[in-house]
Amino acid sequence: MKDFFINVTEIEELQMTHNTHELDKIFSRARSVVIGGGTIALMRKPANGKAYRFDEISTEQALEDYKKQVYKYL
Repeated sequence: MKDFFINVTEIEELQMTHNTHELDKIFSRARSVVIGGGTIALMRKPANGKAYRFDEISTEQALEDYKKQVYKYL
């Protein structure tokens, strides 16, 4: 299965606008990938630079921990 990329910059924007609907959609797709044996790649894409990958999530528990961290700031 292919990697699923989560743009952390986008996650932060969704947190600021309290857009839980879009966050739920992202985490639902991410969960499907992890359950299917894929990996979630966390990346950051600065407005004026090249995107870079800085972390990976490969277990359902790690994804749940990341999700809790994201929703903590809403």
